[in-house]
Amino acid sequence: MRAMSWHRDRPAIILSQIGAAMMKDADQPIRARWAGFAGALVVSALSLLAAAPARAAELRSGIMQLYSSVSIYPPSASTMTVCYGFVCRRREMLDFSAADRATLARIMATGRANAAAERAAVQKTVIWLDRRMGPILGTNKRVAKADFRANDDKHNYDCWDTTRNSTSLMLVLQAWNLFKFHDVGDPHYRGFSLGQTPHNTAVLVERATKVEWAVDLWPRGYLQPPDVMTVAKWVTED
Repeated sequence: MRAMSWHRDRPAIILSQIGAAMMKDADQPIRARWAGFAGALVVSALSLLAAAPARAAELRSGIMQLYSSVSIYPPSASTMTVCYGFVCRRREMLDFSAADRATLARIMATGRANAAAERAAVQKTVIWLDRRMGPILGTNKRVAKADFRANDDKHNYDCWDTTRNSTSLMLVLQAWNLFKFHDVGDPHYRGFSLGQTPHNTAVLVERATKVEWAVDLWPRGYLQPPDVMTVAKWVTED
């Protein structure tokens, strides 16, 4: 398991760069020293933003909320945070290897015929992620519809975790230009009616029809395919 991550290491590098700039300007007048420090700070901040793992400005607000609410970066084309333990209280970085990318591209290639085939391929990529991370996280012991009543959060995902992880994986596939018929949409929530369990899901939007499709892993156990249905139908489920 990775002990360090980009967002832990990068600030230390930036602080050292700013410190070096301050030392270099130490023999200059106060105004010049401040200008030098301020310039180093601006340049370093811009470098930090430029190197951020996700192009945050390009993501929809609902998607961004998934990450800002638990203080993690959105995925990039090369890495994503995998959340577990309920509402991302536990997390692990997944750095996609060349083999990972080849496997996912091969899976998505099976869905090039039409939109329905592409959604079936996405189901298989979610199963791939389940298998890829299960032995690492211990979520190969997870159960369907896990919540606090399972009393085993360290081996399980709640619906926030599955929504976040599936959305992240689909954003990576989108960054690799593997979608022909869909785009990643904002997650959806249900639980507005009396007696309906509050629940969240990741979403794909079909480009031609604008129909939203739920991609929902939470109701399924380890290595079972996620539910894929229209959001209009999904919001009526219990």
